[in-house]
Formats: sequence, C-alpha cells, structure tokens
Amino acid sequence: MAGPLKTEEALRTVYPEPSGGALGKQLDFIDPHSRRFIELSPFLCIGSSRPDGLADVSPRGGEPGFVHVLDERRLAMPDRPGNNRLDTLTNIAHAPAVGLLFFLPGFEEMLRINGLATTSVEPDLMARLTVDGKPPRSVLVVEVKEVYLHCTKALKRSGLWNQENHVPRTALPSFGEMLRDQMKLDVAPALIDTALEDDAKKNLY
Repeated sequence: MAGPLKTEEALRTVYPEPSGGALGKQLDFIDPHSRRFIELSPFLCIGSSRPDGLADVSPRGGEPGFVHVLDERRLAMPDRPGNNRLDTLTNIAHAPAVGLLFFLPGFEEMLRINGLATTSVEPDLMARLTVDGKPPRSVLVVEVKEVYLHCTKALKRSGLWNQENHVPRTALPSFGEMLRDQMKLDVAPALIDTALEDDAKKNLY
C-alpha cells in the first residue's frame, strides 16, 4: 500500500501541473468583479492557524456586503456577537495569515481571498460597520495578497443550492439535544433550544 503523500514532489506524482488559466487568474488586488462579488455576498468562511499548528475555519455572515471594500488592497469585516471563544481573533494575534471564501446564494462560483489580518477598534471603522445602531465588537482589516474566482465544481458536486437536496430537519436531533448529549448536561433539550433561539433573536448585532 502506498504511503502518505508528504511532499509537493510526491503530490505531483498523482496530480498534473495546474493549467495556465488556473494560475493566471490570480490577482493581487480587488478588481471590479471581485468587488461586486463581495458587495453581494452575505456569507463567507475564514480560515486561520492556531499557535499549536492546527487550523481553524469559522463562518461569518451578515447583510449582503457586510464585508466592506476599503480600497483595492484592503477589506474590513465586522465581528458581531458570538460565543466569545475568539478562536479566529486569537489565531490572528499569533499569525495574521487568513483565507476567505465568499459565497453567493444560488451561485456556484465562489471568491477566494488570502491576506494578512489585524483586529481593530478604530472609531471610524466601528462607525462605518454599525448596524441598527449597534457597532461591531471589533473590525477585522485584511490586507489582500491573493484574489481569485473559484470554479463551480465543488458546489455542482454538492448540489448545495438545490432545494431537492436539502436535508430535512428531522434527520438530526435538535441542536439542544445534541449539545445536551455531547456536554452531558442534566437539562431538557427544549430549554437549550429556547435559550439559543432567544439569543439569536436578541443578539445578532
């Protein structure tokens, strides 16, 4: 049995070299098409690296365009109320490299941006990203290094936007029941679900 592919050289024994198009589409700035994609996007995933070497990916969402393009090489993303684990922000304090993957509902194309991030509470940025009178907890400013559109194959394979593929909620226990079991809590799942729903209603911003 073949062993793990631990080097780029080993990987290239299995994978061909990327095409010129795959490499040539990468930009080092936010062009008009990328800007428009960001302006329409209500959801992204952000990847960062922990000090112990493990990686982390976290979801971020808001109104379409909740991430602001400051200029061709900088983005500003609000940090809204969450679970206060601060996984991403703590990682960035140790290692600023981040990867962003933007989604558009109904679109199978995605937008990837890699860069270096810092966490800011600069008053002008906080004011700019205020929603319904509520400022973010902080603002993540990303210095853009790589920008490119990602092809449709992953979302085509997944059928993510196809309603016929949507999983019925009954396929899994409620979130409260799963948390109760995982954390071995002596509390009714319905109470957990109610508390989470109430928090989501009152503390989105």
